[in-house]
Amino acid sequence: MGRLDGKVALITGGASGLGEGTVRRFVEEGARVVVADIQEEAGRELVSSLGDATRFHRTDVTDESDVEAAVGTAVSEFGQLDCMFNNAGIVGAVGSIVETPVEAWDESLAILLRGVFLGCKHAARVMIAQGSGAIISTSSVAGVAGGLGPHAYTAAKHGVIGLTKSIANELAPHGVRANAIAPGSIVTAMTASVISGDHTDTDSAQQHISAGSPLGFGGMPIDIANAALYLASDDARYVSGHCLVVDAGWTTAGTTPNRFHRGAGSVIGEAGRRG
Repeated sequence: MGRLDGKVALITGGASGLGEGTVRRFVEEGARVVVADIQEEAGRELVSSLGDATRFHRTDVTDESDVEAAVGTAVSEFGQLDCMFNNAGIVGAVGSIVETPVEAWDESLAILLRGVFLGCKHAARVMIAQGSGAIISTSSVAGVAGGLGPHAYTAAKHGVIGLTKSIANELAPHGVRANAIAPGSIVTAMTASVISGDHTDTDSAQQHISAGSPLGFGGMPIDIANAALYLASDDARYVSGHCLVVDAGWTTAGTTPNRFHRGAGSVIGEAGRRG
């Protein structure tokens, strides 16, 4: 038996990176999964490869009607919603605080924090009625310390942790748990884009992240997927309002100069897209 047998999950940003790794891990453990992502081609290809245990719903997490419809897909297709993983994200606005355009700031916060709020809101509606459920949201080590990410990203990821703790308090009497995950540097297309400017150059990202890892190797999407698996499963039945840091101990070892604060503002989007 899998650790998620009989459970239904919805994973935003599920078509690539950490989300894709978690979709695959959840399916391996017996879950049925709705993949919610703005990347339609990649999402449909993933669902096609995984079969009847998955569905795809094109979802812009900043659009409330899209998020509500994705939750509706989980319920209509699979009859329930046991885990909501608010994972969709971008690097967002980068550059000096004095050169960050307000439009780039707003776009970043919309995806990184508004999207999490909408996922929590509509998942909670279903889970309260069920009397059970687990909400997981992706924060970051930039959400527990300053100087580890761009300004908008850091503000949003701190907000994710605060929102998680707040809803955990409200939802506990309904049997619903809420937790966050704070990844350190993980080898994905997004981190490859940040490190080398090429979202396909994951080999260089692996070498760079491994060199800075206290454990001597770079984190992979499976490491975050396993953290999400724990928090979604009954193994974590007594865990709520917690932020699980998954960073090889990096936040205990001090910081390095922040590459995101250099130069004029721009935005790094989904799967490392730059714009």
